[in-house]
Amino acid sequence: MAAAAALRCCFPGSAVGGGFIRPSSSRRGRHAAAVVAPPPSSLGHRTRVDFPILHQEFDGAKLVYFDNGATSQKPYSVMKTLDEYYRSYNSNVHRGIHALSAKATDAYEGARRKVANFVNAADSREIVFTRNATEAINLVAYSWGLSNIKQGDEILLTVAEHHSAIVPWQFVSQKTGATLKYVGLTKEEVPDIEQLKGLLSNKTKIVVVHHVSNVLGSMLPIEEIVTWSKGVGAKVLVDACQSVPHMPVDVQKLGADFLVASSHKMCGPTGVGFMHGTFEMLSSMEPFLGGGEMIADVFNDKSTYAEPPSRFEAGTPAIGEAIGLGAAIDYLSCIGMDQIHEYEKELATYLYESLISVPNVLVYGPAPSQTDHRAPLCSFNVENVHPTDIAEILDLQHGVAIRSGHHCAQILHRTLGINASARASLHFYNTKEEVDVFINALKDTIHFLTSQH
Repeated sequence: MAAAAALRCCFPGSAVGGGFIRPSSSRRGRHAAAVVAPPPSSLGHRTRVDFPILHQEFDGAKLVYFDNGATSQKPYSVMKTLDEYYRSYNSNVHRGIHALSAKATDAYEGARRKVANFVNAADSREIVFTRNATEAINLVAYSWGLSNIKQGDEILLTVAEHHSAIVPWQFVSQKTGATLKYVGLTKEEVPDIEQLKGLLSNKTKIVVVHHVSNVLGSMLPIEEIVTWSKGVGAKVLVDACQSVPHMPVDVQKLGADFLVASSHKMCGPTGVGFMHGTFEMLSSMEPFLGGGEMIADVFNDKSTYAEPPSRFEAGTPAIGEAIGLGAAIDYLSCIGMDQIHEYEKELATYLYESLISVPNVLVYGPAPSQTDHRAPLCSFNVENVHPTDIAEILDLQHGVAIRSGHHCAQILHRTLGINASARASLHFYNTKEEVDVFINALKDTIHFLTSQH
């Protein structure tokens, strides 16, 4: 009951916090309050009612949405916030003195403060809004990388990085003559941290690593990597797209120079993401794009630039989307990221153990243990069955949505000796009952596909 009580803080009309004693409008002589039955026990049951997209059927099968690694669903409160912005105070920010512009600016900058608090940034000026995490990484590559990396320098990555964290640094390497170095996997199929440590040298200028792998479900020890990297004078960029939505992330504790994440994976709108960098670091960097908002003064032959974060937010930003991200953070914070993380660890173990019990299924990445927890996702293959066939039949015949392909991680898939995999990725609004539906549907799908040969 204590866990349920922690959910009582949310929003009018939200199911989070629902199922408790509600005030009655009855007058004296009648019951003062109506007792409503408590909600089902799991966090997934208590929150999924807030996500309207989850309550639909396909040919009589209830939707099971297990593609959260690609994008998350959005609660009512986020959609209401977006609708209110466009209906009530749609206006450009920072540039107008009228009431609508002032309200939009307050909400936009309020969202920046919410992001800063969410990741425990020292100052909201350390949060730069971008189009997505991909743009944030490109910002670092072009603004910091091209100014600080030269021929003979080294850029250190792991083979498990998302393409968004690899391709921009390939551009930098091609333009500067720097060398890309990759950390391989251990026999447990996690990035080899000892190899990473051994590859660090005074030639290393930046280390680019994920916090949680979108394929392996493993988590890297960022604090240790930062300590080792700083020991040789290297910067660290962390791709936190798969961690910020699922667990508490403290940028001051992690100590990385840059950290990026996307709104759409954390129950917020598409079209906006953010980058964190220390104010000192951001102040030392040149702009990424030129235009309005990022300038201080414009002369015929040159311009001077605004202080961060405006320096990196050229043109009209994604105002409604940023405000919607702020609403998503309100929602997640109301539940509590510690509670989300604890529930998802349980869900992750249940998913992994359920999957490995299916004959001829191979799950990639480390097994969960008491000390090493997996993210709530599993990439897998079925012997002699193509993952795209699995995903298609699960969708068409069972209403189960998973992902198939290389998950923007072709280097990792080649390292694993495969071309593609299927991936089931969960969020806090999913349940163990949905995992059971998925597993039964997978067994039926395997039988259907193998019996055809």
